[in-house]
Order: sequence, then structure tokens, then C-alpha cells
Amino acid sequence: MPILRTLLLAAAQNRWLRDHASHYGFVRRTVSRFMPGESLDEALAAAQKLRSRNIGAVFTHLGENIADSEEAAQVTAHYLDALGRIHGAPGDSLPMEISVKLTQLGLDLDLELCFENLQKIIARETQDAVVWIDMESSEYVERTLAIYRHAKSSYLNVGICLQAYLHRTKNDIAGLLPLRPAIRLVKGAYNEPPQVAFAHKADVDNNYFLLGQEMLQAQKAGTCLRAAFGTHDVALIRRLAEYATSLGIPVQNFEVQMLYGIQRAEQERLANAGCRSAVLVAYGTFWYPWFVRRLAERPANLWFMLRNLFAI
Repeated sequence: MPILRTLLLAAAQNRWLRDHASHYGFVRRTVSRFMPGESLDEALAAAQKLRSRNIGAVFTHLGENIADSEEAAQVTAHYLDALGRIHGAPGDSLPMEISVKLTQLGLDLDLELCFENLQKIIARETQDAVVWIDMESSEYVERTLAIYRHAKSSYLNVGICLQAYLHRTKNDIAGLLPLRPAIRLVKGAYNEPPQVAFAHKADVDNNYFLLGQEMLQAQKAGTCLRAAFGTHDVALIRRLAEYATSLGIPVQNFEVQMLYGIQRAEQERLANAGCRSAVLVAYGTFWYPWFVRRLAERPANLWFMLRNLFAI
């Protein structure tokens, strides 16, 4: 793993940096590239602009590892309110969905408490939209999958995020297919040891493509409800799109989800081509660890922040 990525991922967990980074103007200017603002109002406004370009939105309220059940209840209430506003927003039938972290719903406190909070959110969502469950660091994979399986036994409209850099993900996909899951595949953004995750980018990219092929085959066979690809790697997207076409998957069923503010031209190209193009719109005040992981994913993001350091 490159030293720069290692340092950034360590910085993402640093409490002092988290508490102080938001006070620096150059940091806030950089963050604004990746999120439209800290409020739900700002996130909804950004989603409406995306709609005008035929691009969907997936909202995520930033936060993780809460240590109090009352705070978990507040997060749940926020998402319930957000769903009401999302589905009350004007516009056509383009999807606006949500993506949640289970540690924000109480996973560190109690498995059942976390599931109860998640269940309230899924029950509030419409049946034609998915509640996505984010995957966090490797220590949470088993518990996250257990909660997903529990939720999937009662609800169709729940999806799971899996990480291509983990050695175990191939087996996890195979184990989930009997449930007809919705899967969003990402590369992975946590600091993991080599016995758990691929250490080299080329290996991660290769595994991503192999897993993506398996997901598309399962989608074609009807054993994967939705195969969504969460990546900004244009070459990888085009390889997967070509493979989907070779399987006879209609273009409108090929789905890519990107982060707000990254690869905007590619987002629009996919939408214009008829693909299902969506953007993850993050908002909230607890943005520091999420933001630093974005810097670790792509060195170009770090150089963008450094340019802001010297901006007038």
C-alpha cells in the first residue's frame, strides 16, 4: 500500500485532526467539491440539478461509530424525515435513494437495536427504491452481512455494499445470491492488513472486474436484483459495460454510482447513453473521516486540496 494512502487513512481516524480541520478555509473549499453542503436542503437542491441531467441521487447523512442509543434514535429519525422530504420533492421518476452506515444506527452498541433502527427506515422507503447499507471496515463485515440477511428475509428493497479489495468478497457474493440481493460494488477505502485485503491497486482493479462479471452474470440470470458499480475508474466502467452488452443486458439496466463532484463528464455520458447513472450526495457536519478517505482513494483529490491551500 503506498505510503501516502496509509498516512491519509491513519489521519482519517485522528480525533484531533477531525476536531480542527473544519476550521481551515482551504479544507472546507476542498470538501465543497465532494458534497454540496452540510444540510439536507443543500443535498436536495443538488439532487434536483442532477435530475435535470437525467442522473439519480443516493443520499447519505455523514456519521459513524456513534456511542449512544439516543444518538442512534436521532439518526434514525433524521432518515425517516429525510425520506418524507425526498419522496415529497417535485420531479419525474428518477430514483432518489438513501445509503446508511450501520455504526451510525447503533451497530457498536447492540445488534438488535441497530436492526430495529434499520427496519424503521426500510419500512418507510417506497418499494421501488432501495435502502443501501454501506460496508465499513473489515471488522464489521460479518455483523453487517448478518443484519442484511435478516432485513432481506422481510424486505425486497434493501441493498448491500461490498468491497472489491477484501479477499473474502467473492465468497460473500456467492453466499448472498440465493437471497436475490441488490449489490453495490466499490473498491474499498479503509486501512486493512494484507491478509484481509489486496495491497496493490492492480490486484484490486483485477478483482473488481472479476467480481463485476459475476454480478452481471447473476443479474442476467435473475439471482442479483441490482448490480451497481460504485467506481470512478472510467476504463473499468467501460470494460464492465462492454461485458454487460455481451450478455445481452439492456443498457438501462447497467448501473454506475459515483460520488458527487467526481467524473462529472462521465456521469453525464453514462446518463446520455441510457445507463442508470446515479450520484452519492453526502451531507452533514461529520464529514472529516469520510472526506479524508476520499483523498486516500485518489491522489488527484489531495493535489486539488493543496491548490486550495494557496488559493486567494
